Amino acid sequence: MRILIADDHGLVRETIAAFLKAAGDAEVDTAGSLPEALEQVAANGSYDLVLLDYNMPGMKGLDGLKAMREANDRRPVAILSGTTTRSLAEEAIAAGAAGFVPKTLASKSMITAARFMAEGEIYAPFGFMQQHDDKASDLLTSRELDVLRGICRGQSNKEIARDYNLHEATVKLHAKTLCRKLGARNRTHAAMIARDLNLV
Repeated sequence: MRILIADDHGLVRETIAAFLKAAGDAEVDTAGSLPEALEQVAANGSYDLVLLDYNMPGMKGLDGLKAMREANDRRPVAILSGTTTRSLAEEAIAAGAAGFVPKTLASKSMITAARFMAEGEIYAPFGFMQQHDDKASDLLTSRELDVLRGICRGQSNKEIARDYNLHEATVKLHAKTLCRKLGARNRTHAAMIARDLNLV
């Protein structure tokens, strides 16, 4: 099974590649952008499965999916995402994606999903597809969005407190609340979610 993983986050890319290689029957290549992924397909021939990060450079939404499907001889191409809405998952599948794969998927589930899609099936996690769409920005207060912007800039609580004239303890509280509302495990995950949902 030949797989290409395209994601602009090196750690995500290498972690997923390691999961798939550990299964023993996958030959995995990686790329950091859509243009780089298209070059790999042109050089190496079509893959059994291509996993594309929805928000990496060159994607332009689902246009990148269409371009890769054509380049990959209409063989399976799936969308990878840190987090997103059910409606986007449905839109991607309607546009021809072989599946919609959350980056938070457990390693065994990731391997199963990859095999499933490489065989021509459509994959979307059942629990994810049962979710109701809520616009995340509607769930966050304006102050929580301010703190989230600071987190996305890589600022410490102290720096965010100074910029928005808040107490450091208040920033800490807002950070905790917005992580809970976004379903984020930590600040880094919250920044990834914010980026994927274009919140800031």
